[in-house]
Amino acid sequence: MLRRLLVCLALGLGTASAAFAAGPDPGVMIAGNGVMSPGGKVRYVARGGAGATTRVVAETRDDGNVLRSATLRGRFGIPAVTFNGEIGGLSPDGSTLVLADTRTGNGEYPLKRHSSLVVLDAKSLRVRERIELPGHYTFDALSPDGSRLYLIQHVSAAKLMHYVVRAYDLTRGQLLPGRIADKTQRGWVMNGMPLTRTTSADGRWVYTFYDNPGGYPFVHALDTVQGVAHCIGIPWKGSENNLFHLRMSVRDGGRTLSIHWRSGRSYLAVATGTWRISHPGVHRSAAPASSFPWWIVGTGLALVALAAVAVLGRRRIAAWRRGPLRLRRA
Repeated sequence: MLRRLLVCLALGLGTASAAFAAGPDPGVMIAGNGVMSPGGKVRYVARGGAGATTRVVAETRDDGNVLRSATLRGRFGIPAVTFNGEIGGLSPDGSTLVLADTRTGNGEYPLKRHSSLVVLDAKSLRVRERIELPGHYTFDALSPDGSRLYLIQHVSAAKLMHYVVRAYDLTRGQLLPGRIADKTQRGWVMNGMPLTRTTSADGRWVYTFYDNPGGYPFVHALDTVQGVAHCIGIPWKGSENNLFHLRMSVRDGGRTLSIHWRSGRSYLAVATGTWRISHPGVHRSAAPASSFPWWIVGTGLALVALAAVAVLGRRRIAAWRRGPLRLRRA
């Protein structure tokens, strides 16, 4: 399973090099296309520098013109957030950029004993804060204004897929106590590997689809403003390998979370207000605009045409049969 995940991430990252972490940690991107700004005109790329340094570059997307750059102490990369190669690290308002360290373990255990992240002002690439935490932490998400950072904490070397979500207050510079969990489902165990992700238009809600070996896959819905979460179990039958072909998108102005195949064909729809799951045939909003059943209209018209032809044929046959009788009477 882990080997397949690494292959999928490598394909998703294209020609970029990647530092892979242990277990369900997707690692970081070094070089490559980096992460795009909200407007899509600027991209941020982390490249290896001389010695133990990292060169961060903000460049134009179209021609690669360097707008600004900075050299950081330590080795960092743009954090990946799923094993499909999706990248994070930039706040939805474009103000804050977070890089994660490239260390993948300490040799004795598959979990890091210490984690480092660096928080940059995206406009100037000036370092705002260096975060040093004991244990294995990876980037998860940022609030829309970049004031709160969400982290995935891997807590067990024996159960690598078990994790908890933590919040870090960037305005006060401290890890907040407790964990971000679904309080309506206190028995829910956070266990799995992130496969795909989508975000609401305003950046507030972050939806991550997790594989869960031995259990149902689920969507982790994180409210990055309120710091609360909800887990939606996804009914699934068949091979787990097919889960890698699923994608998500937010529709209907944020009211519907669509879970669909890469081809665009719908699988399930989730109403974000109630978290109720429906099938595409029942939940109209999950179906594409072109899904009107024109084949039914076409079939009906064809049946009408066939009926008309049949009636006309019967009339002609009847007229042919009556013809000789009229001639005899004449």
